[in-house]
Amino acid sequence: MREGSLEAPTRHPLDWMSEKFYDEEDLFKELERVYDICHGCRRCVNLCTAFPTLFDLVDESSTMEVDGVAKEDYWKVVDKCYLCDMCYMSKCPYVPPHEWNVDFPHLMLRAKAQKFKNGQIKFRDKLLSSTDVLGKLASIPVVVQTVNAVNKNKTTRKLMDSSLGIHRERELPEYTSKTFRSNAKLATGIVETKGERTPGKVAIFTTCYVNYNEPDIGNDLLKVLEHNEIPTVLLQKEACCGMPKLELGDLDSVERLMKINIPSMVELARSGYAIMTSVPSCTLMFKQELPLMFPDNEDVRAVADAMFDPFEYLSLRDRDGLLKKDFSRELGNIAYHVPCHLRVQNIGLKTKECLEKVPGTTVKSVERCSGHDGTWGVKTEYFADSMKIGRPVFRQMAESQPDFISSDCAIAARHIGQGMRAVDDETDVVRKHPITLLRIAYGL
Repeated sequence: MREGSLEAPTRHPLDWMSEKFYDEEDLFKELERVYDICHGCRRCVNLCTAFPTLFDLVDESSTMEVDGVAKEDYWKVVDKCYLCDMCYMSKCPYVPPHEWNVDFPHLMLRAKAQKFKNGQIKFRDKLLSSTDVLGKLASIPVVVQTVNAVNKNKTTRKLMDSSLGIHRERELPEYTSKTFRSNAKLATGIVETKGERTPGKVAIFTTCYVNYNEPDIGNDLLKVLEHNEIPTVLLQKEACCGMPKLELGDLDSVERLMKINIPSMVELARSGYAIMTSVPSCTLMFKQELPLMFPDNEDVRAVADAMFDPFEYLSLRDRDGLLKKDFSRELGNIAYHVPCHLRVQNIGLKTKECLEKVPGTTVKSVERCSGHDGTWGVKTEYFADSMKIGRPVFRQMAESQPDFISSDCAIAARHIGQGMRAVDDETDVVRKHPITLLRIAYGL
């Protein structure tokens, strides 16, 4: 038997429609098997709080082995996992094709799906994972001012903490009534130029966050694409990508959202469009998670094949000799955080590479989980953990005294900014999305 695997990790489809997937006895048998392997290895101890939780449970048990851990305590590990996928992609030596077949994130997903099916999910979690519904409601004129005021008021935040379990100290993003989709200005008359490695036209999947919270990210993406003479359209119909529901274990809702998004996306994919999102989690959802959930769906696969991270696309565009480099402004010193859901796409540091093409620009990258992960770091019971996980990132991002801090994940960047100020309240944090930095460098 080999100690570990040297082959590239492969992923088996998620067998979520089978009866066995929701069989509690079989689930706990697999949890025990994988927990025992993890206990004997412990390489993942520094990734998040899920593994230290498991190892503490083992070390404090009567046998100091997994068989001494009470079965009900298995859930403590599940609740600490936020499906960043980094253990699978960067640490575990026993992932497939190794014969031990350890896929810790998908095992945690299976456990979360069982909890959801059994009704063991809080109202708060269902609410926070309904990002498109929340966005539509919160962005209504008049309502939006009230929501933003409530989210900043100390008294109402204490009430939200005690009643909903949304931590009073978590800085929440503002909503806007000027949504991206309703105000996007698309250039016309641009002639498509195909590259050897890239389609010559782009269809943008907006994402809930860009549409309702930071539309300027979407506007800046449009400006960068227009400047590079790339015809661009928006999807005619769009719902949440499904990642928040996946992390909740609500797989039926993931399927429902897939059936809304894929038909309009596949039509564009088969018409030669590159499909692009500016949120790594959304890109990963279409690139990896949906194909693993629906391995026999040809439309899902066609969309996955057409999906690009913005800087992945621009980097390939550069290799095709089609990326403009007429930069008019230096960006100085950038502290750049590489999100987990971008790292696991295995495309390399394309954002860093593109920003470093700007003269007078230095990019220091930090490849470590920030600890926020969507809605996880918002919750009262996980806020302290999210700040603890992010502490090394906060320190590394501040070390170079950057002119800008940046992350492809806007929520992670917001969390990092909060963490840096928590460490030093005199820290001057200027937070800009990488695509915004590129727009500034072009002088647009």
